[in-house]
Amino acid sequence: MNDKERRMMPLFSIGIVMKLTELTARQIRYYEEHKLIFPERTSGNQRLFSFNDVDRLLEIKKLLDNGLNLTGIKLLLDESDVEKEKLAKIRKSELTEKELRTILKNELSHPSKLGKTNLRQGELARFFSKH
Repeated sequence: MNDKERRMMPLFSIGIVMKLTELTARQIRYYEEHKLIFPERTSGNQRLFSFNDVDRLLEIKKLLDNGLNLTGIKLLLDESDVEKEKLAKIRKSELTEKELRTILKNELSHPSKLGKTNLRQGELARFFSKH
């Protein structure tokens, strides 16, 4: 079993997650209702959370503490998930140098939805001229 599989394994009850995250059961259920987290369910309908779920809850808590509302958090996490999926596809497929250059050039010329510049844009912008 690799680390990715271990982190996805549903292990923790809501009581343990409450201790780990310092969130209330109501807050955790609220985030689930708003589709920010997706815990597994046992045959008795008990929620079981993975390490990834705990990390996500801590990220939500941090973003709320920094003043973001749930709508903003959902947009940010959805965008983050899409970026992770894109990176996973790129890693799985073998790209030619031309395809890689095209992907990177598109990322440089189209900043993210929230107007933030990602690290690759800053680091790689010097390789492409703006003609």
